[in-house]
Amino acid sequence: MTTTAAARLELASFLRSRRERIPPEQVGLPPGRRRRTPGLRREEVAQLAAVGVTWYTWLEQAREIQISAQVADAIARALMLDPNERTHLFRLAGVTDPNPRAQCPGMSDQVREMLGKLEPLPAAVINSRTDVIAHNRTYGRLVADLDALPFEDRNLMWLVFTDPAWRVGMPDWKETSRLMVAKYRAAMAEHLAEPAWKSLVKRLEQASPEFRALWERHEVQEPENRAKRFLNPRVGLLTFDFTHLWLGPRQGPRLVTYTPADDLTRERVQRLYELVTAPAVTAAGPLPEPVPA
Repeated sequence: MTTTAAARLELASFLRSRRERIPPEQVGLPPGRRRRTPGLRREEVAQLAAVGVTWYTWLEQAREIQISAQVADAIARALMLDPNERTHLFRLAGVTDPNPRAQCPGMSDQVREMLGKLEPLPAAVINSRTDVIAHNRTYGRLVADLDALPFEDRNLMWLVFTDPAWRVGMPDWKETSRLMVAKYRAAMAEHLAEPAWKSLVKRLEQASPEFRALWERHEVQEPENRAKRFLNPRVGLLTFDFTHLWLGPRQGPRLVTYTPADDLTRERVQRLYELVTAPAVTAAGPLPEPVPA
């Protein structure tokens, strides 16, 4: 598929912004002393993606060249793009993602193992744009079936404002949604020029009048550890204390853990975990119907 000049320019800017945010040591390269620009050099991205340096340079210069799905996939992995960024890259490149449900390449096996070890407690890795990058089984069914959604919709802001199940599943929806928008605006101050951030805002403005009203208030709020309630359709009301454990620089990805705030929640979380890990569920079946009290 032939891309337009505007798409090539947008793709070039997007790739530069993603390249410049990655410290060399994050991908196993020496930091060096004579770096004129932040992040990775073009030749380093080309090396990581196994493409020619000249070809990649042309790509960032918005020249009229073709990019295959396989090469786009390699670049997405080299730049450690999250699901939303990956989708954005393939759209701009005008090619179909060969693996649209691929896991975020920036997520280490060690962190994934940690998520599993935290069960039955719900836990997830969430970035500052509120994308759910990875999660354990309990978190995946905390409100609805998160695994049934495409990666581009596994965004907490999107779910809270557009998914009826999440609205019902959050008893404090009004206050929670207000705080989420305020936190997003505060975090976006460091990402004002990044297409993925602006794209989510535009998408939400088109989908939710409530989001538009909150966004226009210009409230800001820094991340904080606090209590949170969910109304699970299988086990009832759950009250948690949740904690952010930062996996990188502040405002980057964080491990969010949910600890039961009372004994009843602890019992219900254990019940939810048993339902989630039951053989019929793990074999791809739905959760059993609620058991009458």
